[in-house]
This record gives sequence, structure tokens and C-alpha cells, in this order.
Amino acid sequence: MKASPAVEVINLLADLGSNFDCASIYELDRVLDCGVEPSRISYGNTIKKAEHVKYAFEKGIDLYATDSEADLKNIAKHAPGSKIFVRILVQGSETAEWPLSRKFGCHPNMAIELLIQARDLGLVPYGISFHVGSQQKDVAAWDDALAKVKYMFDWMKNEEDIKLQMINLGGGFPANYISEVNPIKVYAEEITRYLTDDYSEEDMPEIILEPGRSLVGGSGVLVSDVVLISRKSHTDLTRWVYTDVGLFQGLIETLGEAIKYPVYTPKMETSTSKGTVVLAGPTCDSTDIMYEEAGINCHKLEIGDKIFG
Repeated sequence: MKASPAVEVINLLADLGSNFDCASIYELDRVLDCGVEPSRISYGNTIKKAEHVKYAFEKGIDLYATDSEADLKNIAKHAPGSKIFVRILVQGSETAEWPLSRKFGCHPNMAIELLIQARDLGLVPYGISFHVGSQQKDVAAWDDALAKVKYMFDWMKNEEDIKLQMINLGGGFPANYISEVNPIKVYAEEITRYLTDDYSEEDMPEIILEPGRSLVGGSGVLVSDVVLISRKSHTDLTRWVYTDVGLFQGLIETLGEAIKYPVYTPKMETSTSKGTVVLAGPTCDSTDIMYEEAGINCHKLEIGDKIFG
């Protein structure tokens, strides 16, 4: 849902048998309105209001992510008897173009405590989740995370007599933008090998994957207009190209030039100039700069031209 909430995408994936992970009640309503059964939906955001937990539960959602005691207690109060999976902190930020560490997840030791507490609160300690970072190019990042998960599965079974049933391997599978990435088949084959090394066929847990970006990263084109072109002095060789969309209109992942989206304008086909261009958004915020070091070939652009990305 985070990758694309378009109804056309939801309907197609629903027809293909996909399940859906929602990060808000607004995404939840969108999926439900498309006729998807609540049993095919999880609430995967660890940061949620108590009233939103109650709302989701009343809609039939019984699978929730968590990573804190306060959130767990909200789920126990407003979604009694639900299944819980705890998100853990993992490595992978060094090789992901858009890291998701620190804000989400908790230390594995705390995750074990939360799973035990979930049982004591009348919830079902169901599984563990992690996310190795968006646009993750290193397949081995999943292997490192799964090693932690296997230890936790064994500890819960042997020490607490709790049999966890699910692993949510999160997203991170990269889309083809500019830099070369392995096809999704390579990721699937390697992750399958990691899992079969750790679990027998009889003990294999339910596996959830969230391949959002890799599925829909190329499903749309953002069209923007050049609002203004300027230089900072008469002798400055750098042209500033300001468009009518920027970081705060959907391109936040260009912050720090983390995600390098393809940028196209018809004038690129005839331009051989390599002049320096800064591509920036329209707001009064000085951080609203998409690309300064990426070498975008927009030197022949004029005010009013369109840029496609």
C-alpha cells in the first residue's frame, strides 16, 4: 500500500491472490473498499493511535505489528485476542539506498519480552518481522536478519514453550531506476536458500514478503513543469532548475540524493552539453533540492518545459 495506493494496482494484486499490509486506517479503508477480505490484511505500522487499533479491529483485522510495550497494551485493550508480530532492529542501512533502521523495530531481547508479554495479555505471539532498508542491493542482508530470527524462534520454543508461526521479511526489494540491481528472482532464490538452511519442511513458518517498490516502482510517471531557471551570479556556471514538484510533493526519497530516479526530457536526446545543473523544488524550504551531484543532463531546459521522472 505504501508503494502505490492506486485502486487499479490493488484490484490487480487482489485478483492475483496477494495480501495487503496497511500502515494507516486510510490505507485500510482503501483496501476494504476494493473488496479485499480482512483476513488478507495486516496492520504493519508499529506507530498507531489506540483509536485506530480499535477501528481496525472492528473492521475485522486481527494481525498487528508492534515494537513497544505501550503499543502492545493498546492492541491488547482494543484488539483482544489478535495475533502479534514484533519488529526487530537489523543491519542493512549501509547497503540500502533508503535506510529504515532506528525509527522502527526494537532490540531482539526486547522483542522476546514483548512476545512473552503478548501471551500474558491474552494476545497470540505469532511472529517476528524486520526490514533491511528500501532499495536494498545486498541480498545477504536478509541472511543476517534471518539468523537473528532463527535464534529467537528457538529460544521462544525451548525457554517459553511458545511456537512462533510467521516471519515477515519486510520489503527492500529494489526497483530498476538508474543503478543496476539484481532481478527479483535472484532475491527469491537466495532467501529461499537461507530459509531452507534454517528450517525443515515440517517446521517452515509462514513467510510474508512486502515487495511493493519492486512491483510498482515503474508503474507511473511524475510530470513536472520548469518554473524558473537561474544562476547565482553572472559568472556562475551552475544553472538552478526549479520544478513545480519537489521533496515535499512526493520526492522525499531524493533527500540527500538517496534514491536516484530516472529523469527525462526530450531535449536530452539532442543535448550534448554537460553543464552543471541543480534540480530543485518550488517551496521556500532550502532543503527542497533533489539533485545537485547526480549530473542531471538538463542544460538545454527552458522555463515551461516538462520533465518526466
